[in-house]
Amino acid sequence: MSNLPAPLAALAVRAITYPAKFQPVEKTAAEELARLTGGTARPATRPGAGVNVALAPRDWAKSLPKSKANKPGWMWLKIAENGTGEIVADTGALLYAAVRLLANGLPDAARAKLDRGLFLPITFPWHRPHWDSCLTQYWRTARKFDPEQYVATLAESGFTHVEVNGLQAHMPIEDTVVSEYYPQFYTYCAGFNHFVDTPLTRGLWPVQYLEANLNNLKKLARLGQRYGLKPGLCMFEPRSMPERLFQRNPTLRGARVDHPFRSRLPRYCLAQDHPVTKQHYRAAIQGLLKAAPELSYMSVWTNDSGAGFEHTGSLYVGRNGGPYMIREWRNHEKIAQAAGESIVRYLHNLQSSAAELNPDFDVILRIEPFKLEQDHIKAGMGGHITWEAPSLLVRGYDMPYYHPRYADIKGVAGSPFQSKIDESERTILKESLAHNTDPILNYAAGSTSSFEPLLGIPYARRLHEKLISMRDLGLKRIGALGGLGNTPQTPYWPNPAIIRAVQFTPQLSVDEILLQTARGFVGDKHAASLVACWDDFEEALSWQPPVMLFSGFGFTWQRTFDRPYVPDIEAIPVKERAYYERFGCFQHNNPGLNDLGKDVLFDLVTREQGTKATGYFDRNVFPRLTKLLARLEKLSAQTAAEPSVQTVFNDLLDRARAFRIWCGSLRMVTAWVSHVYGYLDAKKAVEKKHHEKLLQAAIDQELANTQDLIALLEGGRTEVMALSNVGNNTFIYGEDLPDLLREKIRLMKQYRHKKPRIDREILWRPVPGSSWPQFD
Repeated sequence: MSNLPAPLAALAVRAITYPAKFQPVEKTAAEELARLTGGTARPATRPGAGVNVALAPRDWAKSLPKSKANKPGWMWLKIAENGTGEIVADTGALLYAAVRLLANGLPDAARAKLDRGLFLPITFPWHRPHWDSCLTQYWRTARKFDPEQYVATLAESGFTHVEVNGLQAHMPIEDTVVSEYYPQFYTYCAGFNHFVDTPLTRGLWPVQYLEANLNNLKKLARLGQRYGLKPGLCMFEPRSMPERLFQRNPTLRGARVDHPFRSRLPRYCLAQDHPVTKQHYRAAIQGLLKAAPELSYMSVWTNDSGAGFEHTGSLYVGRNGGPYMIREWRNHEKIAQAAGESIVRYLHNLQSSAAELNPDFDVILRIEPFKLEQDHIKAGMGGHITWEAPSLLVRGYDMPYYHPRYADIKGVAGSPFQSKIDESERTILKESLAHNTDPILNYAAGSTSSFEPLLGIPYARRLHEKLISMRDLGLKRIGALGGLGNTPQTPYWPNPAIIRAVQFTPQLSVDEILLQTARGFVGDKHAASLVACWDDFEEALSWQPPVMLFSGFGFTWQRTFDRPYVPDIEAIPVKERAYYERFGCFQHNNPGLNDLGKDVLFDLVTREQGTKATGYFDRNVFPRLTKLLARLEKLSAQTAAEPSVQTVFNDLLDRARAFRIWCGSLRMVTAWVSHVYGYLDAKKAVEKKHHEKLLQAAIDQELANTQDLIALLEGGRTEVMALSNVGNNTFIYGEDLPDLLREKIRLMKQYRHKKPRIDREILWRPVPGSSWPQFD
């Protein structure tokens, strides 16, 4: 009996040939085909007698319909019953994906055409993971993560690019002062200064640190090439420079770019129009390309996390900058024009410098920060300089699109809650293309910025609808925010199958894709049940109300799982709160320390919003999850005699449990705001008593919720969330989370009966260890 995958057992492939002077992916694809078929792969100077695997424009596909292969993004598969044939693609990742399609994802109707030849144009010729959480960004220390398996999954799923500028270390090296949080913002989208130095910055960062990070970048770039993915960068730039550089070169000082509430050390970028600054960035981008010539793009994120452009309106401290761009007494429009045109010069400097080594290098600007400067920036773009956004309608940080279930919640563009694209985006796309600028639309594929730190959350139908909407709009360049997470630990997650199908076999309906995927996981007998559970999960998810900051990237930095929820947070002594506060995005005078509805000067959750969201969870989310959990538990019991099938249902059961717990902690946040604020606003004793009673009930629920999380984590059956094997930081929990949760429970029980209280004067507190002078 054959041990080969069922779809390949009928193929009599024995000999596989790839070019002697091969691209890395040609060897990878040929060896993968050999592994799948039991054949033997060998290099040769010309096509062999078996199956030939090669990239175009090599003339290794004698029967390729060349009239069809005149647009970028295609694969050609032809395998006869006698084991001869050819697999060719015009893009490296598509060559590997073509081989993987033979084993997984090719529908029966297409498979029947293999002996005659199957030409597959892809839907999105330019498709990258963006802000890749586990590979390069703040989950890069996630345990049980296998970079090679992940990169192979990207290629198999239809991605064409891979992000590679991840730091080697758990945290970055940046100048700081005592009691400051700010350097942690440099751990993601690491900029030039963390990989290469130039004559301007030499000696500012340790050479050992730079070498380690650069070696990691080169390693990831080589790994991407092995699977045909084009490597690129996602950087916050222009990033700040150490103050000692400006003490030495004061006329290079540009804009202050830090957040003045979160930082304790003012941070400035270089004056971007200064000739020395231009030379520095020229040297920096060329330094990276010389180290990793495969680099193909750079995505510029900015005006946040210690980066920013001079005199732009969205800088945290307002418009400011060096002396070379704006003279005195210019009106706002003139300043916006000057700032926008300067940004364009910066982007052109990067692209032209990179083009000397790679003429096709793309420079991409995240456009959201530039509400006032946007038109001036777009006017200077074109060719290999373009822009990206979660919606083409974006103008500033005010996101379009309403929640599909709640007409009072706006701003879900680019998230899993936005599955349709408004027709008005087509106009902007046409205008941009007419200007020779091909924009990139970013979409949600996993849990990044939506369900952090959970893994493997299924929303296959919404994802399919979004991808089809992007195709129908005419988009050719797209980016998956967060990438695919920790794919080695989410083997039964349907989202990658959806992405792959829309990319390679878009004629399939979402029902066909899901049923085919489920059959691959649990067989024909249980496939319909698995699809129904995915649908039930997605239905419950679609009713989840977003909670500003907490339900996105801020879930972990607010320590939402492990912080104790009590009526008076500061009734807990400072030393006892330190176990979670030291890892959160907290400052000693941040209202978020003692008030869950606030963060710095933001009103995150109002009393009204808290009350509404709590009701939404209770009425719309939890009943649906309760039914789903019961259904999955029953299926787990029914499939006990089929361990491989039971494993799949147990995996989904654990992820549903994790999502229920995650929603439970969000519900605790909204209930706390509703009832602590309600108590403090109440004028009558009966009203205060009412809010105290409901707050205590919420605390009871969260205590039980936390016990469930401890049991889930310590059960160890499924990796339901990103956990670091190095340690805690603001963006990821460590493996000691169960211990932190036990401390949370202890403190909640000890301090739960204090009266609700918030010290509104926290803003004015001195730094710990100091005091304000006494005035007469």
